[in-house]
Amino acid sequence: MTIEIKVAQAKKYLSKLLSKVEAGEDVVIYRGGKPVARLVPTENREDRIAMIEAIRKERARHKRVTLEEIFEFRDEGRRWI
Repeated sequence: MTIEIKVAQAKKYLSKLLSKVEAGEDVVIYRGGKPVARLVPTENREDRIAMIEAIRKERARHKRVTLEEIFEFRDEGRRWI
């Protein structure tokens, strides 16, 4: 769930908002009806390291793509019939 709050209220309730963020919620802070900031939970280092390792393992399972193939993929949508 995302909590939307004005700057003045965010100042007043910062510690409560941080508790909500720690519980996994996002907080969007608005000024003049426009979003200016988002508070989101930080990922811990171990989670990031595990995710990077999972991506590396998945990449190792697939063949490498050549630069020529990348250009072909890119240009495929540009061709006119």
